[in-house]
Amino acid sequence: MKGSLKRPDGEIYFETIGSGPALVFAHGLGGNYLSWWQQIPFFSKHFTCVTFSHRGFWPNAAIQEIPGIADFTDDLAALIDHLQFENVTLVAQSFGGWVCLEYVMREQTRVRALIMASTTGTLDYAAIANTENERMKEWSAWADRQKKRLRELSIVPGAGSRMAEEQPSLHYLFRQISDLTPSPYKESLRTLIHNSRTLPPVRFSELRIPLLLLTGDEDLLFPPAAAGIASLLVPDALWRSIPRTGHSTYFERPQLFNQIVGEFLSGAGK
Repeated sequence: MKGSLKRPDGEIYFETIGSGPALVFAHGLGGNYLSWWQQIPFFSKHFTCVTFSHRGFWPNAAIQEIPGIADFTDDLAALIDHLQFENVTLVAQSFGGWVCLEYVMREQTRVRALIMASTTGTLDYAAIANTENERMKEWSAWADRQKKRLRELSIVPGAGSRMAEEQPSLHYLFRQISDLTPSPYKESLRTLIHNSRTLPPVRFSELRIPLLLLTGDEDLLFPPAAAGIASLLVPDALWRSIPRTGHSTYFERPQLFNQIVGEFLSGAGK
């Protein structure tokens, strides 16, 4: 099923395929509903898979005003209601983590499980008392140097140099999908989300649903160690790191991503 859900000051394009429990995929700043092309054939055998594009992202119409995180969260809530799902499992990549985590904080009883890929969403992970602060400072300095180098080489930081070098066709496709949404809009949202890491760790620790945090160990946009310390806040939460992989684990290493997520969902009884 394909459709477009009308929303205040915008619209949400979505597609559903498969049958079974609802599995909703929320893309990052460099993506849209097409980003999950390597996941849907795998998971739709056992799940009703939902892909959608956040407001302002292709193929939705461009919008003039920058929404707030609450607006994107309202969109997700409206889509879940529109599709008449009583409960869902959420798969969130990067920016999608801001939206999905905020939805969970509102509607935890309607979420069976949460997968956070290369993100901890609105969590203020800098406020977590931990021994990784020095490591994250080193990561930040390294990531800044690498991002500058990649931009000079016209490599998308969200893809990373390894994808560009080892899988140039995949990097080309990643860039083409990303370029479907205007860069100024995405950059404005990047500023918004960086200023929206405001959820206190104590609130995050209130999560009582199965939680998987999944990272790539060569991520330039999100510190993998932040996922590690976040996983310690939630009982039985899992953290998995995929080696030799950048920010977009789902895109760069789809077989491993699908395997890890599939095993997690199987273990969570989903």
